[in-house]
Amino acid sequence: MTKELILVLNCGSSSVKFSIIDPIKEVTYIDGIVETVNSVTSLIIKNFIKNKKLFKKFDKVESYKKLIILIFDILIDQYKNYLNNVIGIGHRVVHGGEYLKKSMIINSFILSKIQESSIFAPLHNPFHLLAINVALKKILKLKNFNVAVFDTAFHHTLPKESFLYAIPYHFYTDYSIRRYGAHGINHFYITKQSSIFLKKPIFKLNIISCHLGSGSSITAIVNGKSVDTSMGLTPLEGLVMGTRCGDIDPSIIFYMVKKLGISIDKVQKILTENSGVLGISSISNDFRKLEEKYNINKKAKLSIDIFCRRVSKYICGYSSLMCGRLDAIIFTGGIGENSSLIRYKIINKLSLIGCFLDIDKNLKNNKKIMFINSIKSIPILVIPANENQIIAKETYDLVKKSIL
Repeated sequence: MTKELILVLNCGSSSVKFSIIDPIKEVTYIDGIVETVNSVTSLIIKNFIKNKKLFKKFDKVESYKKLIILIFDILIDQYKNYLNNVIGIGHRVVHGGEYLKKSMIINSFILSKIQESSIFAPLHNPFHLLAINVALKKILKLKNFNVAVFDTAFHHTLPKESFLYAIPYHFYTDYSIRRYGAHGINHFYITKQSSIFLKKPIFKLNIISCHLGSGSSITAIVNGKSVDTSMGLTPLEGLVMGTRCGDIDPSIIFYMVKKLGISIDKVQKILTENSGVLGISSISNDFRKLEEKYNINKKAKLSIDIFCRRVSKYICGYSSLMCGRLDAIIFTGGIGENSSLIRYKIINKLSLIGCFLDIDKNLKNNKKIMFINSIKSIPILVIPANENQIIAKETYDLVKKSIL
């Protein structure tokens, strides 16, 4: 086992994913997830080297902070031989704001900037800060080797015509109101993997990357750089999502507040937690459950149809940014990787831009990179997400540089 491993913490609003990775050999030693569903917290840790799995259930953990502490306590107690070889801790941070444009070793200034950006990612950044603060205290020898890797960093190549909103310009210059995007870590990973499988240098690569999950975004990537993306100032803009509304007429908010008398805080909760496919279907924000009911429940079908229609519209729109050549469309994320139905419904609307599906290939699900296009189509790939590999490599590079 190498002596230079990286611990990755990827904190969501209801779950925490973590891994211990060799970023040079791209080997994952430990991979785990803790999530709370229906007041029960479950922990699953896979040890890929010993081919063992640890599974535990707990009564609902009282707080998110205690959830992070639980993870560290188990790692220290049962995986100490791996933890002793960790030289840095990489933290996924959804929003870095205007000034945090690349991965950085965490200090008090970086923490303050992540805190400032929490207003733009209220469902994510506060949890990242909790995890960082626990990590700083739990493993003191790595206090100076915690690294923040930002989901917004990949999108700092957006030109002004993509990231500016058509509101008075001073709101950008004075308050940094602009499109920032999200899922940049995985969109960057998809770019690297696409370059390999399409046998094209990254600087010549034109793709549309579709990260489809509970939170979803699409990014137009030209010559290897993000030039437009569907999420905006916050991760609320863009596609219809699990509980988020995506693009809406802003006047809906005015109507809710002024005409219906709903408080602005309640409106925010509705649009972020009670909308999307959950709001349309009144059944679930879990696309797997909606697919099960697709042919028997009209609202379940409608919610998926609306989701797929929005994705297709974005793909077609972004095809106009490809400078005359679209090398591939990529599907990634939990839904993009696993739902043959949703891929079918999206691609079925894209014949005008030369996209045609191979039905048999689309039905396969081997958890590996695969082409699902027919012979007459431009390439369409399914690439499993792997944010943790990028986080580990970025962390490793910064830690080694700081040591030297």
